[in-house]
Amino acid sequence: MNLALFGGTFDPIHRGHIAVAKSATERFELGRVLFVPAEFPPHKQKQTFASFAHRMAMVSLATQGQSTFIPSDLEARLYAETRKPNYSLETVRRLKSELKRSDKLYFLIGIDAFLDIATWHQPVDLLRECEFIVANRPGYSLGDIAGALPRELRPKSEVLKAARKSGEGLAYSGAVMAFAGVSLHLLEDVSERVSSTQLRVAAAAPGRRLEGYVGDAVAEYIRKVRLYRANKSDVTGATAEESASAKKKPQR
Repeated sequence: MNLALFGGTFDPIHRGHIAVAKSATERFELGRVLFVPAEFPPHKQKQTFASFAHRMAMVSLATQGQSTFIPSDLEARLYAETRKPNYSLETVRRLKSELKRSDKLYFLIGIDAFLDIATWHQPVDLLRECEFIVANRPGYSLGDIAGALPRELRPKSEVLKAARKSGEGLAYSGAVMAFAGVSLHLLEDVSERVSSTQLRVAAAAPGRRLEGYVGDAVAEYIRKVRLYRANKSDVTGATAEESASAKKKPQR
């Protein structure tokens, strides 16, 4: 079976996440997409976000009715064992240990998160642990994506320059980059343009409809539990000081 690990804070999960998962399922013939909310994200230790219980509940609501989409508490279980922030490399290795030899695991990730991959915990090992599916969007070339790789894996500057010029700045759907034990698959044409930050800001405003950002069940949950009803600085993300601090630490 082909499987994909789709991790993140999912704070909250929205239509964009679901659109990426559906597109990846069709293109890569995935038998399962595991939605794995982070229990205690290493890169967001000081940032306010909804509790794991709320985020897990919203993932369950967003994926209901989709037999291929499986909510997973894997990172919560790992955190319960170690009582410390969990990194993606550890999550991938634990998941692989639970799969059959014939299963193939992909790591599903959006382009914005992938551009920071070099700052993650042991990124070279992570990239070699399984194949990556990068959900791209217009404006990013293969050169941009390759340029985000850790220095040890990054192609030579002349190769990056040529790649950035090719295709008029766009990485075409289905493109594959394979080198140095790393395989990156590009996923294009995902139409939903929604961010969790936009959704949190909308949820903080009483009376704003949320159905354009999330499914009906998740929108109702957010209203009923009154999630993200805080001031704007609380729901848009970390402060500048916290962001600067986070950049000094290995992420994810």
